[in-house]
Amino acid sequence: MASDKLKVILLYSRLILSYGLTLLIQRIQAIAHKYSYRAIPSPLNVVIIGGSFTGIQLARRLTESLPAGYRVVLVEKNSHFNHLFNFPRYSVSGDENKAFIPYGGLGKKAPKGIFSQVQDLAIGVDGNKNEVQLASGAKVKFEFLAIATGSKLPYPANVKSSTKEEGAKELRSMQESIKASQRIALVGGGAVGVQLASDVKSYYPEKDVTLIQSREVLLPAFGKRLHEHVSSKLGEMGIKLRLGERPVLPAVGVMEKTVTLAFKDGDVEDFDLVIPCTGQTPNSSIIGNLSPSILSKSGRINVKPTLQLQGPAYSHIFALGDVAETNGPKMARAGMMQSDIVVSNILSLIKGKEATTQYKPHFAEGALALSLGRDASVMYVQENDAKDYLIPAKGKGDDLDVVRMWKHMGADIKDFCV
Repeated sequence: MASDKLKVILLYSRLILSYGLTLLIQRIQAIAHKYSYRAIPSPLNVVIIGGSFTGIQLARRLTESLPAGYRVVLVEKNSHFNHLFNFPRYSVSGDENKAFIPYGGLGKKAPKGIFSQVQDLAIGVDGNKNEVQLASGAKVKFEFLAIATGSKLPYPANVKSSTKEEGAKELRSMQESIKASQRIALVGGGAVGVQLASDVKSYYPEKDVTLIQSREVLLPAFGKRLHEHVSSKLGEMGIKLRLGERPVLPAVGVMEKTVTLAFKDGDVEDFDLVIPCTGQTPNSSIIGNLSPSILSKSGRINVKPTLQLQGPAYSHIFALGDVAETNGPKMARAGMMQSDIVVSNILSLIKGKEATTQYKPHFAEGALALSLGRDASVMYVQENDAKDYLIPAKGKGDDLDVVRMWKHMGADIKDFCV
C-alpha cells in the first residue's frame, strides 16, 4: 500500500505542475478581466442550465473570460447548492444544514453585470427561437447554451425539495427512520450504498446492517482491488453483504419500513427499513425534443469531441458532465474539467472562429475518494485496465471537511443556517 501511495504522489506531481501552471495563468487572466470587462444595458446571454459541480465551475470560468457584451445566466431550480457527496453522511449523522450552501457567493468576485442567477426549473429548450422555457412561464433568450443538468440520483444522494428548509427536513426524516430501526437493508452496491451502509454501522454499531448488490462485486465501475478492499472493511465493521441478489422490493426507488425480502439461497429476512440506493439516470429530457438523434441509447446527450451537440443547427449548444455522452468518467471532476473545453470553444465562436478545442479524458478525472464510516476512507485511481492504485486513509471527520466546499462557493460556513 505504501508503494501505491508513492506511485500516486509521483504520478500526480507531474499533473499538479502542469495543471498548476494552467491555473496560475487563468488566475492572472481573471484579475485582468475583472478590470477590463464593462457591462452594457442589453448583453447577450450565455445560459447554463444546472447549478451543481459542473455548472458552477463553468459559470465561474465564464465570468472570468467573457468579453463585454455577454453575460452568464445560471438557471437552477434549487435555492442552495446541494453538496450531494455529503448527503449519505448527513442522512445519518445530523448537521444536514451544512449540505445546502448559498449560491450568493458564486459571483462575488466577478465583474459587475457579468453574472445573473435565475431560480426556476428549466422545462424545455426551443432551438429555433434560442430560448429556455421555465416552469414559471418565463423564457430566457440565449446566444449560447450549456446543459449541465447531471443525473437523477437515488435518495438519499438527492432530495426532492428545491429549498434548503424542505431538503434539510427530508434528511432529518431519514435520520429518524434509521435511528428508529434495528434491522436495516441498503439495496445497491455503488458509492452511495457503500457510504450509507458504512455510515449507519459506524454511528450505530449495535444495528444489523445488510448491503444488497445485484452484481457479484461492489462498485463495479472500478477495479477488483477496490471491491476486495471495501468488502473486507465492511466485513470488519460487521456489515452483512449479499452479492448477486435481486430481491423483489415492494416499490422501486422508495424507502420502505417493515419489509420481508426473499433471497436466491432460500433465505427470507425481515427488515425494519429498506433503503434503495440505485437508479441513477441522465437528466436529459429537457433537450430530447430538439431531434430524434439527440439522445444516445443510454439517455445521455450526444456531443462532438468539442462538447457541442451533434448537428450543425446546434453548434451554439453544449452539454457537459454526467448528462453528456462522452468517453470520459461520469464523475464531478470530469465535468469540471470539461468546463474549460466549453469556455474555450464559446470564446472561439464569439470571435467568429471554429470551435476546435476537444475533450480528451484523463484517468485522474475518474479518481474516487470514498468514505467508509467515520474513521476510514479509501482513494482509488485506475490509470488503465492493467494499472490501478489503492490508498487506505483515515476519515475526514463527521462533516467530511465540508468547509472546503463552502469556501469554494464563496460562502462562510458560519452562516450554515441561512
